[in-house]
Amino acid sequence: MAGTKKIIIVGGGLAGLTSAILLQQGGFEVTLFEKKRYPFNRVCGEYISNEALPFLQSLDFNLSDLGPSKINRLSVTTQRGKVLDAGLPLGGFGLSRYKLDKVLFEHAEKLGVVFLFEKVNDIRFRETFFEITSENGIHYSALAIAAHGKRSNLDQKLKRSFFYNRSPFMAVKYHILTDLPNNLIRLDNFNGGYSGVCKIEDQKFNLCYLSKTGNLKKYHGIPEMEEHVLHKNPFLKHLFRNSDFITEKPEVINEISFEPKSLIEDHLLFCGDSAGMITPLCGNGMAIAIHSAKILSESIIEHSKGHDLDRAGLEREYFRKWSREFSWRLRSGRIIQHLFGSPIVSEVAVAILNNLPSVNRMIVKKTHGKVF
Repeated sequence: MAGTKKIIIVGGGLAGLTSAILLQQGGFEVTLFEKKRYPFNRVCGEYISNEALPFLQSLDFNLSDLGPSKINRLSVTTQRGKVLDAGLPLGGFGLSRYKLDKVLFEHAEKLGVVFLFEKVNDIRFRETFFEITSENGIHYSALAIAAHGKRSNLDQKLKRSFFYNRSPFMAVKYHILTDLPNNLIRLDNFNGGYSGVCKIEDQKFNLCYLSKTGNLKKYHGIPEMEEHVLHKNPFLKHLFRNSDFITEKPEVINEISFEPKSLIEDHLLFCGDSAGMITPLCGNGMAIAIHSAKILSESIIEHSKGHDLDRAGLEREYFRKWSREFSWRLRSGRIIQHLFGSPIVSEVAVAILNNLPSVNRMIVKKTHGKVF
C-alpha cells in the first residue's frame, strides 16, 4: 500500500521543512501537512545560533538576502536593575520565522515536496505502514515524521504522557521598533518569567516572553499583566513604553511543556520541538530543530537504501544520535531555567555570575552545540 520511498511529515516548521528538503533530495516522495499557508508568524525567539549557519548556507538560497542581524553579545537583567553582560563566542543571527519559513517552503516546493494545507487528526501504524487521517482524507506511507511543534491536539490523540501533565507556562511574542544594539540579545527577568529581545530583519526587533500562566489569571488580559508584572523590571518597562509595536495583537501559546518527551512511539519519529524543547532562556531552539531534522533525515536515507527499510536500525541510530547531541543540552536548559524567573534567585545568580566569568562562559557553552 505504501512504498518504502514515500514519507509523510506532519508540521511545516523548521524541523518539518528541513526534513522535507533533505529527504526529497535523498530520493523520497515527500508529502508535508501544515495547517496554515505560508508566510505566517509563529511564537519564537527568532535567534539562531551560528551552529546552524553552514547548513543553511548550503541550501539553494542566499541567507544574507533575507537581511538577518548578527548577534554576538548577551545581556541579562534583573527586576532590581542588575545587569550581566557576556560575549557569545559562537554567536548567532536574528531572523523572523515569517521570512525563514517562507524561503524554506519555497525551496522545498521547488524540489517537488507536496504540501497539503490541512489539519492532521490522527496517525496510526498498521503493521508495515502508516495511516494518516487528515481533514480531507486518509493517506498512507511507509514512514512518518511528527514535527508538529511544541504542543498539539495530535499529542492528545497519540496519548503522549507529557500532554496530560498541565504546564504552567505561556509565551507571548511581538515585533517592535526600538533603540537597542543590533548585535545584542537581552534577557529580562520578572516574577514568574523572563523576556528575550533581539534584532531581526528590516530594523525590526523580536520581543518574546515566557510567563507562568498564574500571572495572567490575576489580571484582566495580557496588557494589564504586562503593566503589573513585566514592568517591575525597569529595563522591560522602558522597552514597552519606548518602542513602537508593529503587531496589532501578540502571538500567544499556552501550556508550553519543557518535560522530556519520547523520541519514537509505535515507529512514529518525532522531530524538533515535538521531540523535546530547550528552554527559551538558552535561545537555541531553532538551531536544535534544524539539526535534529538533519540527523533524522540522514538516518532515514542511510537505512532505506535499495528497496528494503531497516526500521529497527533506523530507530536505534536516530535515538542514539539525537540523545548524544541534545539530551544533555535540554537537561542543562531545564537546570539553568531555575536560576531565573524568580526575583530573588535571579538577583543572586546574576551577582554570582558577574564575579565568576569562567562559570558564565561555561554556561553559555553548555547551551550551544557544535557547528553542523
